[in-house]
This record gives sequence, C-alpha cells and structure tokens, in this order.
Amino acid sequence: MSPKNLPDNPQNDLGLGNKAIKQRIINRDGSINIKRKGLPFFSTSDNYNALITMRWPKFWFIVIGVYLLTNILFATIYVNIGDNNLLGADTQTHYHHFLSAFFFSAQTLSTVGYGHVSPQGIPTNFVAAFESMLGLLAFAIATGLLYGRISRPSAKVAYSDMVLIAPYAPTGRGLMLRLANKRHNVLIDLDIELVFSYNEEVAGKTIRRFHNLKLERSKVSILTLSWTVVHPIDENSPLYHMTAEDMEAGRANLVVLMQAFDDTFSQTVHSRTSYLHDEIVWGAKFTPAFYDDPNGLVTLDLNKISDYTTASLPAT
Repeated sequence: MSPKNLPDNPQNDLGLGNKAIKQRIINRDGSINIKRKGLPFFSTSDNYNALITMRWPKFWFIVIGVYLLTNILFATIYVNIGDNNLLGADTQTHYHHFLSAFFFSAQTLSTVGYGHVSPQGIPTNFVAAFESMLGLLAFAIATGLLYGRISRPSAKVAYSDMVLIAPYAPTGRGLMLRLANKRHNVLIDLDIELVFSYNEEVAGKTIRRFHNLKLERSKVSILTLSWTVVHPIDENSPLYHMTAEDMEAGRANLVVLMQAFDDTFSQTVHSRTSYLHDEIVWGAKFTPAFYDDPNGLVTLDLNKISDYTTASLPAT
C-alpha cells in the first residue's frame, strides 16, 4: 500500500499541523527545534525554567558572570565615594584601590568579612549594608537553582546514532533503533512511540504527513540491557515501497517519544530524540552490545549501542 493511501491521523502531528517543514522537528538532545518571538525579555517563570534546564557550562557561565559583574559594580561605587571610605584599603594607585574595593565587595556580598578592610562613613556603610542584604538573597536564589537542577528527575537514555532498515522475520524488513539507560537507576514500565513524517505534494501544495508507526513491542516492564525498537515494514506501513530517495525528497523525519517510571525518584520521566532521512541506514543490522565477562557477569557496553554491520535486505 502506498503511503498516499494510508489514513492520516491528526493526533500524530506533534502540534505542527500539516504545514510542510524542512528542518528537524526535535533535536537529537530532545529539545524542541522551534524559535519563539514575542515573549518578554524578563519573565520570572520562563527564566527559572531556562536556568534549571540549560546546559551546565552555560549555567556556571551565567552564575560566575553575574557574581563578577555585581562585585565590579559595587567596587566602582566604593571607589567613586572617595579614597578614604574604606579603612585599610590599598590606595597607592587607582588600580590597587579598585582591587581592594573589589575584594571588599566580594567579602561583603558573601558575608565573610575578614576585617582587613572596613567601611567608613554613612554612605559607604549604607552601600555595604545594602550589598550584604543583596548577597543573602542572591546566594539563596543560587542555592535554590542549583538544588532544582540536581534534584529534577530526568531520563538519560543513550540512543543509537542511526536508524536501520534491517532484515526482519523470515522475509520481511523492519525499521530498528536501539536504546539503553545511561544511569545506574532502574527504569520500569517503559512506553515508546515512533512518529514518522514526510512532505508530500497534494494538489500542487506541499503538506506534512504524520504517521504513528506500529511497533513489534511498544512497552517493556523493565530496561535492564539495551532495547531494540522494531517497526515491521509490511503492507500497512507508511514505509512500504518507500526508498531512500523517496525519504530524501520528502525530508522524512522520525521522532522518538519515550516515557518511563524512575524507580529512584518514584516519578515518571520522559526522553525524546529524532532522526532525519540521512540518519537512516539501509541494509544493516545491529551487533550485540552486551557480553559475558570472564566472571560470567553480563556486561552492557554503551559504546556499542550504535554498532552495526551490513546485511542484505529481502525484496519487497
């Protein structure tokens, strides 16, 4: 059966409708590949979400950057108040005075206060008091963000780099991908969904078709080793009669949506990724990713999750 004759289920469109797209719908890391405009630059709820979900290098860059800029700002204020406003500060040169003010600001912001430098006069004491209060609030916020990032339940799943069109059953074909848990925790009640989409010309207009692929097995009770997810390519599959050239012309995209129950946090976690048409290998099959070590213990090698070898495909 041709993909054009298959029923199109609107519930599978991932919120994009039938608009033709050329880009990846979901990035390989699971983030949504959509640009949003019209949002306020400062939004309390959205900024918090961004700070607890962004990558660690970017998070630490922001934290350290804000810390340094705050101390530079207050050091500039202390210097501009006057040379005698900080008792014990090095005033030999303007540079040394600024450094003394900078380190005094760092001590005040963190409420350490070594006592070598102290504020003199009402203006300087007022600024120091305000900075110490600001420091208490800032460190409380930073601690909350750090705890939120660490304690937030999430799934770390290793997906194969490529999707394979491999021999399946005695004379059939199957679309296959492999995944495994990257953590030592236990994932139970896993449920996975594959959504295949492609552009199609209909009455002179390009639209996007979405199909939920029927899987050999869409649920597993517990993920102990790797799991090879298989979609049988039969006459009821949208991939039936499709070739690599058809997928490239239609900008085919495969979205993987998975949810599981994290036994450590006792919460449901989600994971997702996607594959483009050029990340589908035709005529290949996965090689085993686990083996018995010398002591007879089954060992899963995550470095072999994507390993495959060539295989002959039966004719359709």
